[in-house]
Parts: sequence; C-alpha cells; structure tokens
Amino acid sequence: MTDIAKLGEFGLIRRLTEGLKNRNEATVYGVGDDCAVMHYPDSEVLVTTDMLMEGVHFDLTYIDMQHLGYKSAMVNISDIFAMNGTPRQLTVSVALSKRFTVEDMEQFYSGLRMACDKWGVDIVGGDTTSSYTGMAISITCIGECAKDEIVYRNGARDTDLICVSGDLGAAYMGLQLLEREKSVYYQQVDEARKKNDKRALEQLANFQPDFAGKEYLLQRQLKPEARGDILQQMRQLNIRPTAMMDISDGLSSELMHICKQSGCGCRIYEKNIPIDYQTAVMAEEMNMNVTTCALNGGEDYELLFTVPIGDHEKIEQLDDVKLIGHITKKELGQMLVTRDNNEFELKAQGWNPLKE
Repeated sequence: MTDIAKLGEFGLIRRLTEGLKNRNEATVYGVGDDCAVMHYPDSEVLVTTDMLMEGVHFDLTYIDMQHLGYKSAMVNISDIFAMNGTPRQLTVSVALSKRFTVEDMEQFYSGLRMACDKWGVDIVGGDTTSSYTGMAISITCIGECAKDEIVYRNGARDTDLICVSGDLGAAYMGLQLLEREKSVYYQQVDEARKKNDKRALEQLANFQPDFAGKEYLLQRQLKPEARGDILQQMRQLNIRPTAMMDISDGLSSELMHICKQSGCGCRIYEKNIPIDYQTAVMAEEMNMNVTTCALNGGEDYELLFTVPIGDHEKIEQLDDVKLIGHITKKELGQMLVTRDNNEFELKAQGWNPLKE
C-alpha cells in the first residue's frame, strides 16, 4: 500500500484524475487549473452539495471504498434529477486521516467514475486535505434545466396525484441488517478477547455474515441508484410534475416538505406504498412495522412527485412508478389512510443528521 504523503496533494490529484475526459459542451475546462470553467448560455444552472462524514453517514466496517465513491456521487446526482434537471459536472473534496492509502483513494475514485459515467457527468475539480477524525467527503454536483422546466417543491395543488418511483424501506432494512451483523461480530470479538482465545480471534479475522436472500436490501443501502430513468420516461410521455423531491430522509418527511412549501395537505394510502418482498420479510424478522420503515427509513433515493389529476392515464404507463395518494386542501391535514381505513396524521420521523 502506498502512503498518500509520498505523492503529496497534487500528485494524488493527478493520479486520481488521470484520463478524465469531458463529455459535456458546458464543460469548457475541467481539472488542472485554479477553477473549472463552464458555460451555460441557454439554461438555468442547478447546484447541490452534500457532505458525508465517517461515523455519521457511512461506516467503513461494512462499505468498501468503491461503493462509497459510487454512493457519494449518486446522492448528489439524485438531487439534480429531483429538480427535473440534467447533471453535468461534479467536484469532489475529501479529508483523510493517515490510515488511508493511495490505493484506497483509487478505489473511491473508481466508484465515483462509475456513477458519473452512468449519467454522463464530468468530474471537474475538488480538494484534498488531512483529517484527525477519519474521512469526510464533500461533493458538489452542477446541472442544468430550461427555466420553464425546473420543478420545485412548492408547486403541488389540490387534487394533484402523489406518485413514487421504485419501492421504499429497503435501504433502511439493509442498514438494520448490516448494523445487526456488525454488532454480532464485535460481540464475538469481545467474548474471544475476554477468554484470550487466540484461535477464535484468528477465525473472526475472516468473519463473513450470511446475507443469502437479502442481497437486494444490501444493494439498496450500499449502491443506490439515482432515478434519471423515470425523468426520461416522463419526458417521453409529456408529463411535467408540479412538485418533486428525492427520498433521502424518508417518505413522510419529504411529503411534509412538499405540503408545507406548497401550502396544501395530502392523503396517502398504506395499501399503495410500494414495498419489496425482502423488505417485508426483514421487517418481520426484526419485529419492525414495515409501513413505518417505508415511511421513515430514508436513503431510498426514489423520486416523490405530484402531477395534475388529468395525467392519471399517463402515470399508468410509467414503469416502476406507483400512485400512492393525492394532494388536498391545507385544512384537511397530512394524513395516512391505513389498510383498515383508519386515518393518522403523518409525522416527520425520518433521518435527522443533527439530532443527538
């Protein structure tokens, strides 16, 4: 393994960005100078930034560097899609402690490149620095959209239909599975250390959890996919959402954001919330309510959007999209209708990174 200090900051950047080619006309100049240069003459520029902190947003016990790079890029690309935009450029800033090697960073950049290649995004710059507390990642994604095509959170209106792509809760259940296996591993390590059982410790060095039948849950947690394919379908069918978000903090929280900013209420139906079979099985195994997981789990990175009621037939033509409810007047509140037709007020119980 190569010590990063041997290359230095600029040597590391050259090694990680070697061979990068720009594919967007808007990218005038990418990596290699004090600033990237971009030109957007006929569209609005979209900019989004996410910071990911080791120990808060990711755990290197169970995510490898390549998957971490892929996920770091995808969560930003997803934000551009959530505005009905097209992602074009990405900047990557990373703070690293001394335990990371050049090879670690090559794996990280390999994942970044895979995500960017999938959606035609140029990596155009960033920064690297040292850290005393592990790894920190800050990524900015830049995109574009025609002024009259941008979709905000505040456009939902009474009688609009509420739709989601994909299925919900799987990423959260994947996280619960990983955390459970991590806990089992460290419990066994502690017991072996207390007994000074060297043979057991040697065996635990090759500990491999049994994830058979739960692969989809792990994929949803470790390798999320931004849903640009849904936007492509909607454009082909001439569907323009009235409001849209990506589901990073949980369906309930995101829907409440749309209602608050649009000045409206909503009704969603438990029976219509899309849930994968593995999610349901895992929730039962862990004695958790699967609907609660789907409402509040987060990290699904699916699209939540509203459309005029007149687009009902068009929505039925979309692959992997489910109609889950409708927008109402503000005074009717934000409600979940259960399978037995009881109504409960939605609560924002999703991911809150600032909560103690």
